[in-house]
Amino acid sequence: MRTRFLSKLTNAEVESYLEQNDLIFIPVGVTETHGALPLDCETVLAEAFALKIAEKTNGLVLHNLPYFFAGATPIGRGTVQMSIKDGMAYLDRLAQSLLNQGFRRQVYITSHGPAYLTVSPMIRDFFDRTKAPILYMDMVKSIEAANLSYDLLEEFNNMLVGGYAILDRLEDVPLQMEENNSVSYDIEKVMKKNQEHPATPLGKFAFQSGAVGYYFDEALDHTYSPLIKSEEHRVQLAEAGVKVINDIVDALNMPDVVQSLQKVDQYTQKVSLPQYGEWLPK
Repeated sequence: MRTRFLSKLTNAEVESYLEQNDLIFIPVGVTETHGALPLDCETVLAEAFALKIAEKTNGLVLHNLPYFFAGATPIGRGTVQMSIKDGMAYLDRLAQSLLNQGFRRQVYITSHGPAYLTVSPMIRDFFDRTKAPILYMDMVKSIEAANLSYDLLEEFNNMLVGGYAILDRLEDVPLQMEENNSVSYDIEKVMKKNQEHPATPLGKFAFQSGAVGYYFDEALDHTYSPLIKSEEHRVQLAEAGVKVINDIVDALNMPDVVQSLQKVDQYTQKVSLPQYGEWLPK
C-alpha cells in the first residue's frame, strides 16, 4: 500500500481496502511533560507500534490522537489534561464511526501507563452496546506478554527515541538539554522523590494511577531522561529502540492476535447472542 495511515489515503483507496479487509489500529496518545523528550513522545511510540503491527497484519492506522488523560503530570504547563470521561466519550464516537465505515476489527494501542483508565472502559461499554468486540493492547503490559528478557525501565527511553525514527521524525528529539525543573538525568534522584511522595504507599491497592488521585511535586518527577550528546548518539539510541520495538512486535505474533479477535466476534454472533441475546445489555 502507498501508506498505512488512513488520513493520508484517498477515499477511493480506503474503500478499495475495505473490500478485502476490515482491520484498523488506533494509537491513543498523550501530550505531557516527559523530561528532555518532546511532549508527544508516548503518542509517537504508540503510533510507531501501530504502524509496525499494521505492516505485519495488512491493517490501517488511525493516528493523530494525542490529547487524553495524562495522570499526575499537569504540574508541567506543557501537559494537556483530558478527563477520563471525555476521553472515553470521544473514543466511543470514533469507534462507532469506524464500525459504520466497515472496520469491524479495531485494535486500540497505548504506551502510556494511565491510558487503561480511558480505553478499557470504552472497550467494554462499546461491546455491550454494539456486540462488536474490539481489542485494547496496552504496550507496557504487552511487553510482558511478549515474554522477552528486556528490562522495560532500561529500554523505554530507547523505544521512545526509536518511535520517532520509525515515523521519520528523529530530528524532533532535541540534543544536549540542560537539567532544569523539568529535566533530570539522575534516575536515583527521580525514584527517591517518587518513593517519598505520600501517594506512593496507596498505589499498591490498584493498577497504576487507578488507586488515588495525586500530582507529582515537580515536572522532572515523572521520569528521568537520556542525555543525548550528539546526532550520532541520538541515532544509536534510536537504532536500539527500533530493535526492541521490532522484537516485541515479532514476539506478539500479531497475525494470530487479529485472527483471535475475529474468532471472538464469530463466537459472540453465533454462540453467545443466539443463547442469551434476549437479556444481554442493549
